[in-house]
Amino acid sequence: MNTYLEFNFKIAPLQPWNEILMAELVEIGFDSFTEEHDGILAYIQKDLFQEEELKNVNLLENPEITISYTFEEMPNINWNEEWEKNFSPINVEDQVSIRAEFHENQNLPHEIIIQPKMSFGTGHHATTYLMIQQMLDMDFDGKTVLDMGCGTSVLAIFAKQQGAGKTVAIDIDEWSVENSIENAARNNVALEISQGTAENLGAENFDIILANINRNILISDIPTYVSVLNNGGQLLLSGLCFFDVDDILEVCTAQNLTMKKKLQREEWVSLLLIK
Repeated sequence: MNTYLEFNFKIAPLQPWNEILMAELVEIGFDSFTEEHDGILAYIQKDLFQEEELKNVNLLENPEITISYTFEEMPNINWNEEWEKNFSPINVEDQVSIRAEFHENQNLPHEIIIQPKMSFGTGHHATTYLMIQQMLDMDFDGKTVLDMGCGTSVLAIFAKQQGAGKTVAIDIDEWSVENSIENAARNNVALEISQGTAENLGAENFDIILANINRNILISDIPTYVSVLNNGGQLLLSGLCFFDVDDILEVCTAQNLTMKKKLQREEWVSLLLIK
């Protein structure tokens, strides 16, 4: 069993900086989080932790907020117990339920059952909500779909439930690939799942690309997404804070993308763009 370090981050003010900090910590190898009333607990495998990378987390130097932290070694964490304590079902517009097997059926028109391997993702319900909310109004019937940075593959699964044709799910993390395979089987949908990044995209084109990632990766990878997006295709983005939108739209405009719809929930934003 892997030995983990537990970091206890105290954050003031808490919102929206707790989720922004989680997004930045993911970039340097943290893989699970628990939200606290005054901050977050963040976990990283001990052999993956590099102190120099933590010093490069921009938010820790932001003068608008105060962040302090302590850490300790936490061997033998029961991750399933941790995420079960913190994972709550998601109800999107009374149309879609995203839940674990131990949650009660909410009897909504659409249901997605996932079993995350870790608690990572429980703090990002706003972005998942926005993506699903946008997807409710999109036509997936027979479309080829790419879920980039798929995580649990909840978006790819919902695309298939909405009638999508060939659907590809890609994530850089091995645990996400394994978990996506499990979740696809759990929801009786067929996905093509692989480990990789945008650099692994080949000549295959898609009608719809879903990317709920973060600002820096999106800015870097949007040109690649556009290169494999069919003319008239749709690019749906989230993982963005409201203050990221201008930078993202600048890149999108340079790639001849036109914004069709913008949704915001709390400080988080989703953008639907057309090629």
